[in-house]
Amino acid sequence: MQSLEFRLQGDHVELNQLLKLTGLCDSGGAGKAIVAGGDVSVDGKVELRKTAKIRAGQIVTLGDVRIRVLAG
Repeated sequence: MQSLEFRLQGDHVELNQLLKLTGLCDSGGAGKAIVAGGDVSVDGKVELRKTAKIRAGQIVTLGDVRIRVLAG
């Protein structure tokens, strides 16, 4: 499994934007489609809210990629 780290600039990032900012998709719209498809998990649970607020300490998983979200 590939692991990435993402440092927050504020107190949260929207899930679809996180996928874009980490390079897992080309745009926020593509990120929304991936989330809507049920392919993304947050802390081990499938997340279907495209703009869910992701905060420091959470783990986002897409396929074989795990993103650890860190405080800025």
